[in-house]
Amino acid sequence: MNVYPFTNVIRAIQSRRRRSAGHVARLGAWRGVYRVLVGKSEGKRTVGRSRCKLGDNIKMDLKEVGCGGMDWIDLAQNRDRWWALVNSVMNFRVP
Repeated sequence: MNVYPFTNVIRAIQSRRRRSAGHVARLGAWRGVYRVLVGKSEGKRTVGRSRCKLGDNIKMDLKEVGCGGMDWIDLAQNRDRWWALVNSVMNFRVP
């Protein structure tokens, strides 16, 4: 019996999130999408826990695969290594 019935859905979401983040990271720092991905918002923040940004989600995904200490933007610049990492999500077993 599968303890986590949505394992395939989670893997697909993580894979697609990484794929799109790798594409945006290779676009360049002058693009608006890149600034949204890695930038910090200005102004006052709301009371309570800070919201998780897309870049933080990518870091958490990389930590699950075992690449937590790497800078994911530098890693995404090498397309072959990035695709190997994205494809490893589909082979990653969730306990």
